[in-house]
Amino acid sequence: MESSGSSLVSPSEAVFAPVRSQTAFEETVERLSTAIKLGLLPAGSRLPAERELCARLGIARSTLRQALTALTASGQVFATRGRGGGTFVADPQPPVVPPSPEVLAEWRETCDQRLAIELGVAVRAVERAGSADLDRLEAIVAELDRLVHDAPAYRQSDTLLHVGLAEATGSARLLGAMTEIQGAMTDVIAYIPHPPEVRAASNAQHRRLLGAVRERDAARATQIAAEHVQLAEHIVAGRLTG
Repeated sequence: MESSGSSLVSPSEAVFAPVRSQTAFEETVERLSTAIKLGLLPAGSRLPAERELCARLGIARSTLRQALTALTASGQVFATRGRGGGTFVADPQPPVVPPSPEVLAEWRETCDQRLAIELGVAVRAVERAGSADLDRLEAIVAELDRLVHDAPAYRQSDTLLHVGLAEATGSARLLGAMTEIQGAMTDVIAYIPHPPEVRAASNAQHRRLLGAVRERDAARATQIAAEHVQLAEHIVAGRLTG
């Protein structure tokens, strides 16, 4: 079955959908932080104008300014004045401190949630992903083969692959869930050095997963998806609990 495509929001639209939470400030911070982690707002890029962001997120300008102040304090964005000024995404820096207590307390729950989402996406992708969707995802896998020695670029393309597979299901909720969990996993993976050999093995799993989806083999797709998540969880466990 070919994906309908036209009615589904993109990863960027999922991140920048109107804020619905009672705590608009916190959700705005989370949305923008996720966009930065996933590369939807790349390092060095200028954020949209305040008026545009407020309209897209459905929030007051005061809420947006509070959120930008929090993101500035955390080092994720910086502001410049004058001609060409604005708010820009900061270059990410590798962690120089041990994992935070929050990461240590929550990483296993994050991995559990990711497993559930990845398996659900695999099942629905088998049922619904179109050949054009899979062609695009296989192009990302080919690009990942060329990025195994470039950890930041690999992580960004890896995230786009997983989010893209969720997009191919035609489910806006699965797309939103995948986008959210990939942002959470970025917090965990930031502390984990992955040698090129591990990235190459991970991408081999990507290729096998897409093959199973193209062949409409749900049992094999979910098995490969589970193995893929468990590989990452094993590495995380060894680093954070070793």
